[in-house]
Amino acid sequence: MEARTEHNGLPRGVADYLPSRAATITAIEQQLLRVAGQWGFQRIIPPALEFEEVLADGMGEGLRSRTFRFDDWQSGRMLAIPPDITPQIARIVATRLRGRPLPHRICYSGRVLRHAELQSGRSREIFQAGVELIGLDSPEADAEMVAMAVELMQGLGIAEFTVDLGQVAFCRGVFEASGLTGEPLQQMQAAVARKDASAVAALLAVHPVPEQSRQELLALPRLFGGREVLEDALRVVKNEVSCRALHNLHEVVAILELHGVTRYLTIDLGETRGLDYHTGLTFEGFAPGVGEALFSGGRYDDLTARYGLPAPATGFTCNVLPLVQALEAPAAGCGGEPRRDLLLFNQRADRQEALTIARVLRGLGFSVARDIIRRDFESSLDYARATGIRCMLVIDQPGAGCLLVRSSDGKQTKITREQLLQDGFLRQHDLFQE
Repeated sequence: MEARTEHNGLPRGVADYLPSRAATITAIEQQLLRVAGQWGFQRIIPPALEFEEVLADGMGEGLRSRTFRFDDWQSGRMLAIPPDITPQIARIVATRLRGRPLPHRICYSGRVLRHAELQSGRSREIFQAGVELIGLDSPEADAEMVAMAVELMQGLGIAEFTVDLGQVAFCRGVFEASGLTGEPLQQMQAAVARKDASAVAALLAVHPVPEQSRQELLALPRLFGGREVLEDALRVVKNEVSCRALHNLHEVVAILELHGVTRYLTIDLGETRGLDYHTGLTFEGFAPGVGEALFSGGRYDDLTARYGLPAPATGFTCNVLPLVQALEAPAAGCGGEPRRDLLLFNQRADRQEALTIARVLRGLGFSVARDIIRRDFESSLDYARATGIRCMLVIDQPGAGCLLVRSSDGKQTKITREQLLQDGFLRQHDLFQE
């Protein structure tokens, strides 16, 4: 029978993640959960499958059309693989956590699947990690989300990034005041999203609106930049909905100043992302050289009501793979194979001492692998070097000293068993330094 040659193939839009990339993904997820825990958030793990009609209640049409679904022969109902975790959190809050005191501070990490256009090159498998703050309707809650996202970026070592703040209620007020509907409204929203002032003017020439609305629409593509944008908007916009939204954004920025993060902020009052989902503040984080947002979030006060529990809510989600790209950029210095600590090379037939030493060192917090394969010294050292293990530890005679060998250059020194097992000794040793 002919051997199969296609066993390494994968469906388009998914990937294997080998040690270096997997270590970076894990570090990002752990860092978000650590930061969230320090801010008082608790983790929830939602299921990988839901009933399609239940999940659909919490999704807009865009996500519904990108959902993987299939028949469940056990229940006879349609199942779906979640394309986003936030609707699952909304369902859990409205059902499993109903009756518990608000607010809920929830964090999560996991993978979701979405259909993607084959030509787009986008991944169908998305790593998400995020937080949801449910039950608080205040600028302080919105500011807390932005401050947490900034703290996460700082903790990951991403020095260069910006956070674009928007306010969909501001845009919504301008669009509603214009009286535009149907196709003209959709064209206007698309032109504003592209920041295409000439297209906005051309549409107004064909679809006239009241003069005040005309001035507001013409201003939208230009309301982008620093905090001065807020003052520019105050001079132009007069409709009540947008003015309230602008006041809310002023309050959020003032609180973010107290958090000490305003140097990262830009204002984009023409941001239309999430018009059909978000209800107030929106924000996205970007880094140079990364084409997708590192994180995105905002206020979504209507979502939990779809599951029977009206409650204000805000949060943000990290798109982990763009974060990986930011961390693996040359300037970040985070690429390469993850480092491990020790490879035990036992030259004796008796393995008892090697096993004992390995157990004690792991208890001291070191990663320790045993080179179980019988090979010579140089081959074992080559293996340590190729697999990113910092040092090789050679065990010779029973109860005698050990030889510590740095894999990068082969430099070696003799240490006693007592020194080896002394807490802190190895980490301070010259050969154990990077």
